[in-house]
Amino acid sequence: MRQPVLAYTIGDKRYLNITDRCTLRCTFCPKHRASPRVHAFDLSLPQRPKVEDVIAALGNPADYREVVFCGFGEPTLRLKPLLKIAEQVRAGGGRVRLNTDGLANLVHKRNVLPELAGCVDALSVSMNAQDETTYRRHCQPALKGSFPAMLEFLQLAPDYIGDVTATAIDGLEGVDIDACRALAEQRGVRFRRRVLDVVG
Repeated sequence: MRQPVLAYTIGDKRYLNITDRCTLRCTFCPKHRASPRVHAFDLSLPQRPKVEDVIAALGNPADYREVVFCGFGEPTLRLKPLLKIAEQVRAGGGRVRLNTDGLANLVHKRNVLPELAGCVDALSVSMNAQDETTYRRHCQPALKGSFPAMLEFLQLAPDYIGDVTATAIDGLEGVDIDACRALAEQRGVRFRRRVLDVVG
């Protein structure tokens, strides 16, 4: 039986794949479009991996520019394991970045940023659209109020974590990159333009 890919390397970054569950069903996500692959890595998970198995798969975190929580699911859906693994990465001399949809506060019904602040160095938040209609079209959120909740998360995040970036994908129909950048800047965070179908 194939061993699940819990950690994978692209360039000088080590990525951790801790869940395939997600609060969104993005039309542009590779797992919904073709196959559950990023580069040569099959990121499908037969079950939720244990904390100790992810840490074992990681290797030495200090060997990489950063360790990124980013698989085919939303890492904050497994908040407790995420925090435990992130603490181990930091203890081992690694820098932690969390790629997230920014819906953790909505899902957990509380502000989780103080918990993340203790072990996460950087946040990359998938804004994905400049308005709720475009967001719902491309991201297909399961939870009501996801778009304003994501924007509120972005607004709060810099109070807890010093390195916060919002992202959106250039090439998705109806997505206005300049408007997305303006939304990010209004909330005091950086903005990064991503390119459709370019991962890692």
